[in-house]
Amino acid sequence: MVDDAAGFLGSIPHHYDTGLGPVIFEHYAEVLARLVASTGARRILETAAGTGISSAALLRHNPQAELVVTDLNAPMLEIARTKLPAATQVQVADAQDLPFETGHFEAVVCQFGVMFYPDLGAGFREARRVLSPEGTFVFSVWDAHAQNPFAAVADALLADAFPDDKPSFYRVPFGRSDVDPLRRLAQECDFGAYSVDVVPHEALVSSWTDFATGLILGNPVADQIRSRGGDPAAVQAAAVRALEAEFGPAPTTMPIQALFHRATVRR
Repeated sequence: MVDDAAGFLGSIPHHYDTGLGPVIFEHYAEVLARLVASTGARRILETAAGTGISSAALLRHNPQAELVVTDLNAPMLEIARTKLPAATQVQVADAQDLPFETGHFEAVVCQFGVMFYPDLGAGFREARRVLSPEGTFVFSVWDAHAQNPFAAVADALLADAFPDDKPSFYRVPFGRSDVDPLRRLAQECDFGAYSVDVVPHEALVSSWTDFATGLILGNPVADQIRSRGGDPAAVQAAAVRALEAEFGPAPTTMPIQALFHRATVRR
């Protein structure tokens, strides 16, 4: 079975934004925005922007910048628009085939999106193409399950529920934690200096019910469960129990970890 790991459609964007956003995305959006601000970029392209969590942070930390916000999924961008000034350019675009002029942007930014590119090389080449001669590609990826145990809990639940055909989603976002292949690919795409920051964080969880709703209903795993004859609500309830057993009753914290990559155009 081929699973669509990038289909953030229907009710998924709402659950993604409200269930996952406050716990695992908002802190790292601030980290990303500060990294971009340190480059001094004034023309910024964001790819795979999702519901605009990172977009809003980019504008807060780069208030003088021209920001273009893109994602492949129009329903995600509908939520993003509600967080951004009306003048912000927001459009559907494929990061692997960008509809922008060569050399126009001083920074290309992507929070937790490159893991979903079917053709990672195309995504890197397009980022390089639209960057100016002194531009920077800044992107984040999740570290492995061992450093993000909430994902290991979700993956184990899916394995228990569907032992003969486990939904693949929780292998995708956490499958790019190896730094060297990404660095080599960037340099093959004519990027030069390359750096990686490892950023651990203790994420505050106010409600396991809300977070588990995002974990199961806020991404394409819900459709993967349905396609196997399963009930996403039942898996969500099981996730609440498993997360509380792993981390204790909410409110509490849990460890998460991300990797922030920076690649500059070769000079």
